[in-house]
Amino acid sequence: MNLLTQDKFVQKLSLVNPIHFLALGFGSGKAAKAPGTFGTLAAVPLVLLMQQLSLTHYGLITILSMFAGFYICGKAAKDMGVHDHGAIVWDEVVGLMITMVAAPVGFTWLVLGFVLFRFFDIVKPWPIRWLDAKVHGGFGIMIDDVLAGIFALIGLQLAVYYST
Repeated sequence: MNLLTQDKFVQKLSLVNPIHFLALGFGSGKAAKAPGTFGTLAAVPLVLLMQQLSLTHYGLITILSMFAGFYICGKAAKDMGVHDHGAIVWDEVVGLMITMVAAPVGFTWLVLGFVLFRFFDIVKPWPIRWLDAKVHGGFGIMIDDVLAGIFALIGLQLAVYYST
């Protein structure tokens, strides 16, 4: 059983190219099944490292990652010749980073943030679904996951508030 996709579009990207490496979520986007979930999982170590930073530094890295993602995702899509291919998962990485802004450190909160983000990313309630369908390019690839991350952030912060 091959755990990596043999998709002809994914084969156009190279993990030695730094833009492709990031677009593929450090290689996790090459998963044959559920690349978005694997991309979100690939963000977990990054989030754990970032949680040691001040809120200001965490926020700056997240914002820079989001803006860089507009280019990273757009460039990878152009190189693949297809818009928003499932293997492009930098948007999921940034989505989890957004979800975990100001989250308490702890396994429970990380798992809840992960589940909330995947829920909003998969279900795509309005206006996420509309943005996903109507907005294109690198910005279009990123914006639905940015909004899913914001929805998940709100849900996580509500859970934190009501648990204390």
